[in-house]
Amino acid sequence: MSVVSDGKKAYRLLRKALASRSAVQRVRRTLSGQGPHPEGRFQVAVYFADGDVNMYQMRQWYRPLADLAERWPVVVLARSATAAEKLLAEDGPPVAFVPTVRNLEKFLAKQDIRVVLYVNQNTRNFQMFRYGRRWHVFINHGESDKTYMTTNQYKAYDYALVAGQAARDRLTRTLWDYDIERKTIEIGRPQADHYSGVLPYTPDERMVVLYAPTWEGDRPSAHYGSVATHGEAIVNGLLGTGRHRVIYRPHPRSGVVDDEYGAAHRRILAAIAQANASDPAAQHFYDHGPELGWQLASADVAIVDISAMVYDRLAAGKPLLITRPADERASIDVKGYLSACEWLTVGGAANIVGEVDRVSVDDDAVARLHTWVQHYFGDTTQGVATAKFHAAIEQLMQKWDQWHVRDADDIDVDDDDDDDDDADDED
Repeated sequence: MSVVSDGKKAYRLLRKALASRSAVQRVRRTLSGQGPHPEGRFQVAVYFADGDVNMYQMRQWYRPLADLAERWPVVVLARSATAAEKLLAEDGPPVAFVPTVRNLEKFLAKQDIRVVLYVNQNTRNFQMFRYGRRWHVFINHGESDKTYMTTNQYKAYDYALVAGQAARDRLTRTLWDYDIERKTIEIGRPQADHYSGVLPYTPDERMVVLYAPTWEGDRPSAHYGSVATHGEAIVNGLLGTGRHRVIYRPHPRSGVVDDEYGAAHRRILAAIAQANASDPAAQHFYDHGPELGWQLASADVAIVDISAMVYDRLAAGKPLLITRPADERASIDVKGYLSACEWLTVGGAANIVGEVDRVSVDDDAVARLHTWVQHYFGDTTQGVATAKFHAAIEQLMQKWDQWHVRDADDIDVDDDDDDDDDADDED
């Protein structure tokens, strides 16, 4: 068995290497056709070292970055060919393909990058941290109460742009000797200012339910995924009523670790296809597209796992249920929103229609929801978060100017000292 397993692993690695090499060639041809970036064009960079499997972390920033680029032109430093290819094909910011450190250094030498933004904690971020005289800023790819949100890696960044008071509370509880007031800047949820898109269905009297589970996780403490425990009961229960429309949006990594998780995902897809064949007017939808926005804004009720999707939906201020992990080893922060959320247990999933109806009409549940929205995101009035994001970058640019002037003054002082020493030598 071990020989077979090793053979499969070797085959997968070979396929991955060949796919990566092909992607490199395609990216270089595309960029060659576009011509080089103008020197000195960019002062803000987004560093992205992941491949295309984690492109969801970048996509949610496309529109906020496009707004920012009207004031401060933005470029993505893509280390992976598969990610660079996706960025070039999609409506993202300009791309610099820098697979090696030498490529990265050459690009930085021709640009005036003053602020570097990071959407995740990839270990290759440290290859970028080596470059000083610029601000390294963690902006993350979502807001949540997962343990990922309190990693000690926050200390590696000069600053972190966080959603609101809840994020600061989490970091205060967890990190030792971390200067919350100086190192974090609240910006709300700029992505929520862009919750839009073309609906893939025709609205009618049906209640729209978004089921957006996360992946299975790669360790027990992160076993938040519900596809294999809650998912089939949720989807099958709603498909059978004739009065619900299901939008199924699973995490793109679903099934990469656990084969049974992937099998449950495929059974859900088959059930949706069968339901649509039986009743085409139902227009249930398997959503695996890159765009995230219309799902959160249009769904009457959302069912999500412990993930950033909880807080993406929370920012919309509409009813939601959070699946309670079946694995008791999963780490749950019950000091924040999860201490007062509407849980959906495995048993509750068997009565999903009743649970969905309950959170839709429960006035107390709605009132609690809006209290937590304020705690996590502050003022969610349209445009406020975008303004905060822009103000944060402006603040960092001003701080860069201050340090740049101070460095220039130090150089001038050193030059004067050298002149005095030369005069003394001549005497």
